[in-house]
Amino acid sequence: MAAVKARMMVAAVLLGALLAAAVPTKVAAAGPILLDERFASLDRWRPLTFPKISRHSVYTAERCDGEPCLRMESNDAASALVLRRSFNVYDYPRLAWRWKVSNVYRQGDSRTKAGDDYPARLYVMFAFDPARASLGRRLKYQLARTVYGSYPPDSTISYIWDNRVTGAPFIVNAYTAAARMIPVSAGADKVGTWQEYEVDIVRDYRLAFGEDPPKTASLAVMIDSDDTGESATGWIRYIRLFRAP
Repeated sequence: MAAVKARMMVAAVLLGALLAAAVPTKVAAAGPILLDERFASLDRWRPLTFPKISRHSVYTAERCDGEPCLRMESNDAASALVLRRSFNVYDYPRLAWRWKVSNVYRQGDSRTKAGDDYPARLYVMFAFDPARASLGRRLKYQLARTVYGSYPPDSTISYIWDNRVTGAPFIVNAYTAAARMIPVSAGADKVGTWQEYEVDIVRDYRLAFGEDPPKTASLAVMIDSDDTGESATGWIRYIRLFRAP
């Protein structure tokens, strides 16, 4: 199991590296559907690993029931896949996907740092916008940009398969308040079955943070088990980004 100090650093690195790993691209509108990822390959995605986490989750494009899908495996490990492009969440606020997992973690607990592992996560990572920040925050982010070469992200929301049913509409991450988690799936009742979701990113950000989101964002997928030391497998059949009806 990774040390707690290492995992705390990972939380900070994750927030910065996820958006930094996304290739900056023009975010102009391109039609009603921006992304329809079926995982025939992983060409649209970039792997992201973390300092002092030596064991990495494994992501492979394979077939599920005769159709392409993403297979995610973690055994006392952590890493992510980051989409290689950014997008405007006001142009494309709708996000849909289908996933399933092999199991939840016995020691998983979204309220604690020691239990902060999930068999499936889908991140939306929001870019820092200096125009909407206070002077103090702009100075803080400018310093980070000087050190790391780019701004850290403003904030993230992640849709998770929570290990326990809590009934909470959202959860503040145990490591950082800049990350809010929305448990669309929870508990073991539906383990091993495909679950399908469609969400409104802008609405969910307002729910979780109480304000409008920055306009530019990117996506990442993740399975991790470095805190609990357990193992799981998850699958994603597709991910779609599209305009509101």
